Amino acid sequence: MRVLGIESSCDETGLALYDTVRGLLAHAVHSQIDLHAAYGGVVPELASRDHVRRIVPLLRMVLAEADAGPGDIDAVAYTAGPGLAGALLVGAGFAEALAFSLNVPALPVHHLEGHLLSPLLSADPPRFPFVALLVSGGHTQLMRVAGVGQYELLGETLDDAAGEAFDKTAKLLGLGYPGGPQLAQLAERGKTGRFDLPRPMLHSGDLDFSFSGLKTAVLTRVRERAIGEAEKADLCADVQAAIVEVLAAKALAALKASGLDQLVVAGGVGANRALRAALDAGARAAGARVFYPELELCTDNGAMIAFAGAQRLTSGKAAKAPGRFGVRPRWNLQEA
Repeated sequence: MRVLGIESSCDETGLALYDTVRGLLAHAVHSQIDLHAAYGGVVPELASRDHVRRIVPLLRMVLAEADAGPGDIDAVAYTAGPGLAGALLVGAGFAEALAFSLNVPALPVHHLEGHLLSPLLSADPPRFPFVALLVSGGHTQLMRVAGVGQYELLGETLDDAAGEAFDKTAKLLGLGYPGGPQLAQLAERGKTGRFDLPRPMLHSGDLDFSFSGLKTAVLTRVRERAIGEAEKADLCADVQAAIVEVLAAKALAALKASGLDQLVVAGGVGANRALRAALDAGARAAGARVFYPELELCTDNGAMIAFAGAQRLTSGKAAKAPGRFGVRPRWNLQEA
């Protein structure tokens, strides 16, 4: 069975074709970074219009790479939420219309479920059950995953997510867009220890997160005095160290509390090298193992949506999403 996946929740247009026997056949992603860079962040209307422009050429590209035609598509999976309403509607409308024209099922997929299951696309995937650290955009969550559609929330951010902490700090420091990767790159040239920054909720005794206080601490340092270029690199290193320490500590605590020995890390922040190093070291010490998606699948992409849709379809567990042409900009994963 071949499932076409369509991702359009924010500022990447992603399409992919997944075969339940042969695996991922082809995928393509168009990033809108250059489009939004002048504004320092995503402009929803511009994002929606660019999805409209890109979605058909990307479909043709994916089908050509897979040596397939529209008639080879057995189902169409698409991101129904969460995300930007207008951007989601582009993908949902196109997917539902395409599925109707081909007389195949249309499969609404939760964006975070796509990230959550993306490591299963790797050559050496984890097995159920496992603990998952979701660090994608405005989401930072810890989940116990017993199977497809079986998600137990262990902890989540109470305010800013890790990705937001990276991006907002980068903006305070005048770094380019997107801020998170820029901050991480500059952090590699800095040294930790110059700035005394908080580790919010590190010792809270639960598995929840909070990063707004860290952002405020950086703002205070910036307002106290001018930060030179050398100091800026050190500040980035200290910010990254604070975020990584909290994420790693909570993720490893979740493993211990659940009695499991597999940790899945998914979402854009999961590509951060410092975070991977800390998690790998901590997991080895605890006799556990960490699984990541391929680097090209860490950010938003159609492959994870195609795969999640295929898993839902083959397991008979359709997502509880809105009806045709409906989207959910806010959508709790446990309700999917």
